[in-house]
Amino acid sequence: MKHQQAGFTLIELVVVIVILAALAAIALPRYINLGSEARIASVNAVAGGLRAAVAVVQARYVVNGNNAATSVTMLDSTVVTVNAITGIPIGTAAGIGSALQAGNSAAPVDGYTTSYAVPAAVIFRITPPNTANCQATYNGTTGAVTTNVTVC
Repeated sequence: MKHQQAGFTLIELVVVIVILAALAAIALPRYINLGSEARIASVNAVAGGLRAAVAVVQARYVVNGNNAATSVTMLDSTVVTVNAITGIPIGTAAGIGSALQAGNSAAPVDGYTTSYAVPAAVIFRITPPNTANCQATYNGTTGAVTTNVTVC
């Protein structure tokens, strides 16, 4: 009785390797840009965190019932607010910085450089690249949050 061996020929194996190489060459460039997309997602997440912090501080301000107050207490942090009915955190470390920390002694946002140079435009830049093209900006006057993620 003769047994016939079954298997792949060398040509079939080479064809499969060539097809896999072609697929890898097409798919690889799509995954190279994931670092940039991750930084963009991170900046957008920080912007969402800023908006949430403003909303929570405003809610606490309203619950306190004193529209002349200049601060609210969040956990064990005092957040300085704009002296107006809105209760938005001011654009300083004692304002939006405290609202983001809420009892945490660490930096407001890990992996970011925070610039409180102009209270009307507090800048949160991801490091790296630490450029103006990859940042979230908080307006301490209006409570608005904007992002710039043109090149991350």
